[in-house]
Amino acid sequence: MPSIHTVSELPIEALISVPSDVAADGFVRVRGARENNLRNVDVSVPRDAIVAFTGVSGSGKSSLAFGTIYAEAQRRYFESVAPYARRLIQQGHNPKVEMITGLPPAVALQQRRGTASSRSTVGTVTTLSNSLRMLFSRAGSHPAGAGPLDSDAFSPNTAAGACPGCHGMGVAHTVTEASMVPDPSLSIRDGAIAAWPTAWQGKNLRDILIHLDYDVDTPWSKLPREDRDWILFTEEQPVVEVIPERDRVEKPYKGRFWSARSHVLHTLANSKSDTQRERALRFMESGPCRQCGGSGLTREALAVTFAGKTIAELNAVPLAELAEVIRPTSELTHAGTASRKAASGEDNEIAVAITRDLLQRITVLLDLGLGYLALGRATPTLSPGEMQRLRIATQLRSGLFGVVYVLDEPSAGLHPADAEPLLAVLQQLKSSGNSVFVVEHNMDIVRHADWLVDVGPKAGEQGGNVLYSGPVAGLAAVEASVTRPFLAAEPWAGGSVDPDGGEDHDGGHRTGASRTPSSWLELSDITRHNLRGLDVSVPLRVLTAVTGVSGSGKSTLVSHVLAEVVGAGLHGDGSREPDPAAAPSVGDVTGLHHVDRLVTVDQKPIGRTPRSNLATYTGLFDAVRKEFAATDEAKARGYGAGRFSFNVAGGRCEICQGEGFVAVELLFLPGSYGPCPECDGSRYNPETLEVRYHGKTVAEVLGMTVDSANAFFADVPAVARSLQTLQEVGLGYLRLGQPATELSGGEAQRIKLATELQRARRGHTMYLLDEPTTGLHPADVRLLMKQLQRLVDSGNTVVVVEHEMDVVAAADWVIDLGPAGGDKGGKVVAAGTPAVVASSSGSRTAPYLAAAARRFIN
Repeated sequence: MPSIHTVSELPIEALISVPSDVAADGFVRVRGARENNLRNVDVSVPRDAIVAFTGVSGSGKSSLAFGTIYAEAQRRYFESVAPYARRLIQQGHNPKVEMITGLPPAVALQQRRGTASSRSTVGTVTTLSNSLRMLFSRAGSHPAGAGPLDSDAFSPNTAAGACPGCHGMGVAHTVTEASMVPDPSLSIRDGAIAAWPTAWQGKNLRDILIHLDYDVDTPWSKLPREDRDWILFTEEQPVVEVIPERDRVEKPYKGRFWSARSHVLHTLANSKSDTQRERALRFMESGPCRQCGGSGLTREALAVTFAGKTIAELNAVPLAELAEVIRPTSELTHAGTASRKAASGEDNEIAVAITRDLLQRITVLLDLGLGYLALGRATPTLSPGEMQRLRIATQLRSGLFGVVYVLDEPSAGLHPADAEPLLAVLQQLKSSGNSVFVVEHNMDIVRHADWLVDVGPKAGEQGGNVLYSGPVAGLAAVEASVTRPFLAAEPWAGGSVDPDGGEDHDGGHRTGASRTPSSWLELSDITRHNLRGLDVSVPLRVLTAVTGVSGSGKSTLVSHVLAEVVGAGLHGDGSREPDPAAAPSVGDVTGLHHVDRLVTVDQKPIGRTPRSNLATYTGLFDAVRKEFAATDEAKARGYGAGRFSFNVAGGRCEICQGEGFVAVELLFLPGSYGPCPECDGSRYNPETLEVRYHGKTVAEVLGMTVDSANAFFADVPAVARSLQTLQEVGLGYLRLGQPATELSGGEAQRIKLATELQRARRGHTMYLLDEPTTGLHPADVRLLMKQLQRLVDSGNTVVVVEHEMDVVAAADWVIDLGPAGGDKGGKVVAAGTPAVVASSSGSRTAPYLAAAARRFIN
């Protein structure tokens, strides 16, 4: 995928200048697109419209929307930038396409998780923090006698604003008496000071204390406070002559004393031993910085208020509450502020102007269902859907005209109730004079588009064709489209459309009575994030869907609390009870003894470099390499299985170190990557590629899709088993050597699930999945559900966080959280079978679940 650039990252002049080839008929015309699996595609889509690109996963829709249309717009933009400036911008690639006409400038908003930096927050992503800091600088109430502070003084990320105690992080790492002396009933001689070094060094410090006339035989808790503080925290380092007590060292020596705290900090700062550093860390306590209260700001900044609140307090409240705090100021009239001095008071003209702008921008976020977020919320804790909606809101206020916005599943991670405001935002982007191209699987979003481009009919090599391009209603006549029946919301009775053709009469869905739980896992008094004193009963050996609007607490309950509680119980001392230290947010837990194993299948990448790929992660490449090593040619040359690995020296190309590509640095031109000139991207040296298995080199095998490789390795059980499970979760279109960096979160999650499915399972396993249908076409959802139902049929428990109502309707049990997000959520609104929850009057999920349930009837 090409890299993402928001308007703030690109010179505005290049974006608002209209290319000379903009066609007069109002269409973007693509001719001869061959990116990835696209088969010389010709297609025309209208500008100034909402265009939905649909198709099963891997059909080529993203290759068309992002890899071709957006990539070409980006390439043209880069051509307009000075060569030197190009070096400063991460560039995409040149798409394989003959011609595109009528193409305006484009901005891409793709699915990606929050940046890894803990300093990146909702406020910094949306730039709302800049405005809030300016509000406090220009209109805040400063203490009497204090001078005004610049806006930088209200940021923990600047030298002027960062708390000196924690350097703006808000978290302080300290040592305390409790952390260094875990058992105060012991004496120093018996090892009370656990933070001291072990062996001779510890005895040395003890002997120094004896010569300094300190009592080392009285229990620590009975020593005078003054003595305890000096031993643990003094900065003094007295040197005394020590005569060892009952040690092998007989001669007196000069000994230097280190306090326990000094020893811990010195070890962390200077030790080269990882073991020693890890030991020292055990005596550190991390928590909110006492100097700044966890805000990361200086005391001077925290002394300034607006509407009676500090900037730290406003950063911590939900956006919906922040809007109400600033609303009174924003509604002041010009007449009411005309007599005020422009540089003082919370109701001066500057305050009114800034709060009005803030309120308008916050309102967009509220409309997108993000009112539960706070400006200070760190972006690593956000879902991809939340991150994308934040960027959409930022673009909505950018004021751009004539731009193509290319969006990657903007409804991802959205409850159906939250998807409705999203449609209004997309319409607003369009009404502002822009074009909106969305790659989307949510049929409710697709139905509201002006134009539809359906790609397929299947995935990978069996896709790559445009089956239909026109008004949405016209797809009903295209029988080859897998999207057609879902768009029409055709009723079904447990069967489903199979993307590989034909009817899947199981479909992974149950239309009769739900399974009956054999037992329950019960958690009481859960307190974490917005879950406060929550009691939850999770049925075992059934499929449970946890639902609720965005921010209601679903992921907190399943991915954090439930995962920690079960994990702590399984990895304890065999008592099968949770370790309180590992799960401090839960009161009582019962029923844990029923679970033998925990598997958490999340959307984290399966690897962070291109060296990690589908074949290596699943382990099937080990079997493939053994097959190559067993060929007559490999035996004659003495090649073992290691020869066919691109990660170790021997068989790999040493020019590119098995990467397949090399960096190309050009003077005054942007650096880029190109295929390795030695191996032409194959990753292997010529001698290795001379060995063939059934006519294919190992590089050619890595280039195969899962579907084609399954037929190729049909007689190799160890490989075929892995490939079959990958097909069963809808990943037949992926290449075996597909780098981990090219996989979406949903694809990574399904690869993990497939890897788990092929393992021999023993005992009762609990599977936890967080939105496993993200990035899936409805037809692929049916394939995934079939595998999840298979796990439950084998006697296991599956718990999924899910917004896809067809999945929820097929579950045995539903736990609906809410009623809203943030502080207004965190409660169990309804729990029971899908039918029970669908009839609940207080559930926002109920009407959508009821509609999905009606599709199960004939």
